[in-house]
Amino acid sequence: MNVPVNLKYTKDHEWIKIEGDIATVGITDFAQGELGDIVYVEVETLDETLDKDEVFGTVEAVKTVSDLFLPLSGEIIAFNDSLEAEPEKVNQDPYGDGWMIKVKIANPDEIESLLDDQAYKKIIGA
Repeated sequence: MNVPVNLKYTKDHEWIKIEGDIATVGITDFAQGELGDIVYVEVETLDETLDKDEVFGTVEAVKTVSDLFLPLSGEIIAFNDSLEAEPEKVNQDPYGDGWMIKVKIANPDEIESLLDDQAYKKIIGA
C-alpha cells in the first residue's frame, strides 16, 4: 500500500500535494485499488470556486461511480486533460500522472484539517 509521507489525505481517499497556494488533488492508491479499473474521470467544475467537501467530479470504474470531494475550498484552476483519453493513469500512477485537479486554495486554515500519512494509514488499516 503506497501512502507517500509528503502528501496530505482525506477520509474520502483523496490525496493533496500543497505547493504555495496551489493544491494538486487525486485519489489514493488505496482508493484506485478498491474501485478497480477506472474507465472515466469527469470534472465539470473547472474555473468554478467550490467549498471544502463539495463534489468536484466523479470517477467511473467498471463496477461503480464514485463522487470526488474537494478537500479544500478554492477555485479549480486545472484538470488533468490526459485522463480523458487515458483514465487508466489513475490506476497506474495515482500520485503522479494520475492527478486529477489543481485548486487555488481559498482558506489555508483548512489545511490543518487534512490527515497526514500516519492518520490515513490508520483509516485504511495499513
